[in-house]
Amino acid sequence: MLILGIESSCDETGVALVDASGHATPRLLGHALHSQIDMHQAYGGVVPELASRDHIRRVLPLTDAVLAQAGLPLSSVDAVAYTRGPGLAGALLVGSGVACALGFALGKPVIGVHHLEGHLLSPFLSADPPEFPFVALLVSGGHSQLMRVDGVGRYDLLGETIDDAAGEAFDKSAKLLGLPYPGGPALSRLAQQGDPLAYKFPRPLLHSGDLDFSFAGLKTAVLTQVKRLAHAHPDGPALPHLADPLSAQQKADVAASVQAAIVEVLVKKSMAAVRQSGLRRLVVAGGVGANASLREQLGAACEKAGVRVHYPELHLCTDNGAMIALAGGMRAQAGLSSDDEAASGGYQFDVKPRWPLSDVRPFTAIG
Repeated sequence: MLILGIESSCDETGVALVDASGHATPRLLGHALHSQIDMHQAYGGVVPELASRDHIRRVLPLTDAVLAQAGLPLSSVDAVAYTRGPGLAGALLVGSGVACALGFALGKPVIGVHHLEGHLLSPFLSADPPEFPFVALLVSGGHSQLMRVDGVGRYDLLGETIDDAAGEAFDKSAKLLGLPYPGGPALSRLAQQGDPLAYKFPRPLLHSGDLDFSFAGLKTAVLTQVKRLAHAHPDGPALPHLADPLSAQQKADVAASVQAAIVEVLVKKSMAAVRQSGLRRLVVAGGVGANASLREQLGAACEKAGVRVHYPELHLCTDNGAMIALAGGMRAQAGLSSDDEAASGGYQFDVKPRWPLSDVRPFTAIG
């Protein structure tokens, strides 16, 4: 069973092909990815209309490239999976429209995949894939969640962000420091040159007794510190939200201190979730999962606790078509369709820009 996957939720166009034959984990046969970072950098963030137009230009050439990698014709595809949501509406419509058109032309079903489920399952494509059940830390963009995962579609929500997510805290702090888009990776690189103990930023909800996250207060603390440092500079501007007056070392120290606060919260909450679940396996997925400090500290904590920790390959941490093809393939293997018939075979390319993972069936939520 060959599943073609298309990802177009935001600023990356991804296409991949997996072999989901039998009951083994689907095997990646080829994938291609185009990032729009260079296009959006001039605007300091993603411009939805430009993102949608670029997806239109990229998706079919990427499909041709993937099929060429696999050495297979388009007619060999048995189903087309696509990101149905969440994401930018126009960008999602490009991927869903192409997927439904291909499915109709081939006479094959289409599978609408939840973007976060793709991230959640992406470590199964790594050299060290996990086994069910496990606790998952999902840290992608505006999402920070802890889940118990017992199988495909069998997710128990343990905790989630109540305001800003970890990825947003990275990006917003980077913007306050005047770092270029995308801010999170830029802040992480700068943090390598700084002192993580230079500034004591808050660790929101660290001792709350639950598994929820909150990073809005951290962002406010960073803003306050940047303003304080700008005022202290003899050439500081009247509006010190511009971080240019800060020295290079001050910026690096703020970046390192911000990263230290975020990572400590993620590590301690994740380990608390592992203890409460009684499981001995942790999966980390999503773009923030590529952060080197998070991997180092989680690895050390898990080794001390006798817990196995699994990550996606670094090149599969960001949005990509491989995770969508994988999720579509694993759902097909498990006999699960999307959440309704329209998404699984009706070629009605309706998308869900706002789509909680809790609405993907089968799903149960604790509490």
